[in-house]
Amino acid sequence: MLRPDFPIRTERLSLRPYAPEDFDAALAYWSRPDVTRFLYLDAFTPETFVERHAILMGRTELNAEGDVLTLAIVPDGVDHVVGDVTLFWRSEEHRGGEIGFILHPDHRGRGYAREASLPLLRMGFEEMELHRVVGRLDGRNDASANVLGGLGMRQEAHLVENEWVKGEWTDEKVFAMLRSEWLARSRAASA
Repeated sequence: MLRPDFPIRTERLSLRPYAPEDFDAALAYWSRPDVTRFLYLDAFTPETFVERHAILMGRTELNAEGDVLTLAIVPDGVDHVVGDVTLFWRSEEHRGGEIGFILHPDHRGRGYAREASLPLLRMGFEEMELHRVVGRLDGRNDASANVLGGLGMRQEAHLVENEWVKGEWTDEKVFAMLRSEWLARSRAASA
């Protein structure tokens, strides 16, 4: 079970649940086809985003397998959300999780996705004692692959044309990290 205290602070970011007043700022990136290109979801309209925004606002803790924690990313000096980071509790038996992130293109290339992902990995491995966390992505999504690699996750698979997504066969890459690897990295960083 994971019930974080909010906001979660990093060096440059505040991570917190989505709020009603985040609707317009979040729609600004969730409505962009270039942002949702590599996701299973299509770009949202103001009408279709109402339900999605409600779902995002409800993702505030992990109590059981299948639950999802999504935190809005607000950089210091910016008065609105610019993206989010998500931790999925995939399996209680296998102690498995998955991480994901999305950012407005105007805020990419600044290390925000990596910085926002680190607290979720810490919570997953140290508080929930997950054994393994994966990151799955479209094989063409080099930017996200770089973020996952920068987190210390290793690429374990490149599945060729394994999914039919948005009218085309797509490749999938799978990155992963084990709890033992996370703890070793944490010990080395604090030494």
